Amino acid sequence: MAVINSKTVAIVGNEAVAEAMRQINPDVVAAYPITPQTDIVQAFSAIAADGLVDTELVNVESEHSAMSACIGAASSGARVMTATCSQGLGLMWELLYIASGLRLPMVMPNVNRSLSAPINIHCDHSDSMGARDSGWIQLFSENAQEAYDNIIQAVRISEHPDVYLPVMVLMDGFIISHAVDRVDLIDDEKVKNFVGERNAPFTMLDPNNPVCVGPFVHSYYFEFKRQQEEAMANALPVIKNVSDEFEKISGRTYGLFETLGMEDAEFAVIAQGSGAGTIRHQVECLRSNGIRAGMIKLRSFRPFPAEELIKALSGVKTVAVFDRSTTFAGGMGGPVFNELRSSFYEQEAKPLMVNYVYGLGGRDLSVELVKKAMEEILEMNSSGKAEQKINYLGLRE
Repeated sequence: MAVINSKTVAIVGNEAVAEAMRQINPDVVAAYPITPQTDIVQAFSAIAADGLVDTELVNVESEHSAMSACIGAASSGARVMTATCSQGLGLMWELLYIASGLRLPMVMPNVNRSLSAPINIHCDHSDSMGARDSGWIQLFSENAQEAYDNIIQAVRISEHPDVYLPVMVLMDGFIISHAVDRVDLIDDEKVKNFVGERNAPFTMLDPNNPVCVGPFVHSYYFEFKRQQEEAMANALPVIKNVSDEFEKISGRTYGLFETLGMEDAEFAVIAQGSGAGTIRHQVECLRSNGIRAGMIKLRSFRPFPAEELIKALSGVKTVAVFDRSTTFAGGMGGPVFNELRSSFYEQEAKPLMVNYVYGLGGRDLSVELVKKAMEEILEMNSSGKAEQKINYLGLRE
């Protein structure tokens, strides 16, 4: 489908996210600076200072305070956003569970950055993967365009009455956040109509309908958690439906994941984030040479689309999962690999699965490294055996 957007710009990823926030015009933004996220809120603060939004911008003393302010604002019925990464996300940890446990819609771009120690400010996915069981929806972005689009869609997903969960939009630090990219912006009025008005069914500020927020619960805590699980499952069709509606105003389609060559693939590679571009190029090169390679670019990590992935991978012999983080689980592999392998446990027919951990601390995923991995995957696919299930791609010897 042809792109029908009104404006094309050259812009870095952080500024693209700030532009999406301007168009959304949230009621409250509470945030604290941390590299490489700082530019998002810095750019948005200039937008707010120029009177281009009605947002109450709250300058707080820490990321813990930022999420606390967001929880209070969302409980009052406000449309809320924040942004963070790495140690900042770590400082929010206990509040992440409170935001999701209270079923509070909000949107938070997380500019993926490694966690200390040792100190490293560059990209890997260890920060958001550490929060994968905090009850937040997690959407990955490959580039600035997807980060911009995901932020806009995240508002609708988060505030859907079948969901009411916070959403984390993920984008690779420096690779996306600070790199200039082509972004097709959507007309302001179209974004405004797409996100609509915040319509909170319950709010702490309605004296005629008082509610209790965050009480001490013992007897029904289990049931609360089960409802969260149902809400996360409900998010799968909502993400797809919101994507369909978004295509009508943008010409761009998303869904739960993107596929390449999966209709006839003998083996497939799964990746997420900016690394997907380098991997896609190599898959296309293989296909141009008659090798039936396939690729899945995972967008929704939480909720994890297990059934959909099983169906998409039903015809392949070998699956290689590229993880930009590891689990320190005694050789069990990265988080996406573990999720996928677990999804296939009950299936009678299982593909051979291997894991490639790469790019920790910002180490480059070069074309040469991807070629090396593809050669190994081809050999595994041919032999039906893998000498190593867990491979560390680009590790210095």
